Amino acid sequence: MDTKQILVVDDDAGLRELLQEYLSAQGYQVTAVADGVGMEAHLAAHAADIVILDLMLPGEDGLSLARKLRAQGDLPIIMLSARGEDVDRIVGLEVGADDYLAKPFNPRELLARIRALLRRNEKAYSKVGTTKPEEHRFGPFLLNMDSRDLHKEGVNVPLTAGEFNLLSIFVEHPNRVLSRDGIMDMLKGYERSPFDRSIDVRVTRLRRKIEDDPSAPLYIRTIWGEGYLFVPGN
Repeated sequence: MDTKQILVVDDDAGLRELLQEYLSAQGYQVTAVADGVGMEAHLAAHAADIVILDLMLPGEDGLSLARKLRAQGDLPIIMLSARGEDVDRIVGLEVGADDYLAKPFNPRELLARIRALLRRNEKAYSKVGTTKPEEHRFGPFLLNMDSRDLHKEGVNVPLTAGEFNLLSIFVEHPNRVLSRDGIMDMLKGYERSPFDRSIDVRVTRLRRKIEDDPSAPLYIRTIWGEGYLFVPGN
């Protein structure tokens, strides 16, 4: 099995050293850099399977860097922040991070998040291509569960790993109200708290991709006081 490549972007030299030693001992190939310049230089020359990105960085901050990464593709991002406030988590998820962890944290928790995110991303690619692809149609959309591609009338609609995971839950549970807690239970590995609004943020992001009018959604409907209802239509 190929060794997974982890890129850590954090200006705390002590944390960089700790994570590099700890994650390397877990079997990963780890590179650690101090800022966005180092991140972009590394990614220009090397592949990465996941990026651990600090929110507060010298020069260009983590939010701006996350936007750039997300505009370039679906490379998984776990965002770190010393502040740990709900607003930081929500903004981080808004710009495309797949998960969020507040400092200080136990390295074992970060490891669990990394494994969960990589496992979700690899799930589709582990299938042998001798069987018919699993596909779901709704409206003008076609979601291929094996290739993790979403197409609208033949045109690719880019999805982040988090958006794909959320949409896959909805299409596999059509015409059924799903509570926020239920969705969180299906999205294993994410940080949660009694006031965690990250599901709402992820739904908002997904609606922008699939709804003609996100303020009046046809597919992902809000059921006030209960959760969300996915209506695939024709």
